Amino acid sequence: MEKRIIAAQKEFKLKNFFFQWEWMLVLILIIINIINASLSPYYLNLKSLIDATMTFLDKAFIVLPMAFVIILGDIDISVASTVALSSVVMAVSYNNLGLPMELAMIICLAVGTICGLINGLLITKFKELSAVIVTLSTMIIYRGIAYIILEDQASGKFPQWFSFLGWGYVGGIPFILIVFVVFAVIFGILLHKTTFGRRVYAMGNNITASRFSGVQVDKIKTVIFTLTGFMSGVTALFLTSRMGSTRPNVATGYELDVIAMVVLGGVSTAGGKGRIIGTILSIFVIGLLRYGLGLKNVPAQVLLIIIGLLLVFAVMISNIKINTGKAHKLHKTKA
Repeated sequence: MEKRIIAAQKEFKLKNFFFQWEWMLVLILIIINIINASLSPYYLNLKSLIDATMTFLDKAFIVLPMAFVIILGDIDISVASTVALSSVVMAVSYNNLGLPMELAMIICLAVGTICGLINGLLITKFKELSAVIVTLSTMIIYRGIAYIILEDQASGKFPQWFSFLGWGYVGGIPFILIVFVVFAVIFGILLHKTTFGRRVYAMGNNITASRFSGVQVDKIKTVIFTLTGFMSGVTALFLTSRMGSTRPNVATGYELDVIAMVVLGGVSTAGGKGRIIGTILSIFVIGLLRYGLGLKNVPAQVLLIIIGLLLVFAVMISNIKINTGKAHKLHKTKA
């Protein structure tokens, strides 16, 4: 009797390995660096390149949990408003209430976490409402509360040491870059090496089957949205430190940048597909693209067009791969 072997993992194929979207992002990153270097003689200065990460890594903290949210097949468009509210509450706690800056920073993280928790609870308790509707509502509410607290005023006068978060160095490396790498490793392990991560992928592929398989769907969703809120609080800390002050309109448009980075990183908006390494590469693709073209004073509208074309390209390639895979499977079945 012929033996049957069931493999737990797919057979490694060199062709499939090099045709992954992450390699395409590496190629795009190389092309962007070549173009930027040809446009400006100052671009390839190593110190300037490292320093450039300070200008775009604050929003990158939200990209990490947003990848989880989109892998679930959901979305969170309230993150920018969460950043604004967290920042405003921190500034008012320090300047108006006279609390120590360390406690104000903890409050900032707590506000972000609570905002994320509220999103998660609303989405899981009112299943007839989509995540888009819930987070659109909370986006308006959180930003509105920030305006009620601070109106149209700015709040700053933070202690001198607070600027270290946004502008400080450790051994010649920006502190924000070190913190981002730590979080990226943590989220990468959580998604790819734990049971929690496997359940996130399962829910993104088929949430009904996951629920009937005993997966605590509502609990996992709530945890992920709470994590997204917490990381929005982290972004608020670094953004406020970098700016030196805050206003209720800070981080406007961040939600679009974050979602663009996640989608460009190869995370499917349909859910169930994507990797952290792709989102990390996309952060640097968009960040360095903006930095390099900014050296030549390229208008912001042109940058938006280029980023939009990259997103269309990413979606097209993803759909071509999916349709090709389906056609190949159908051909094998008929054969």
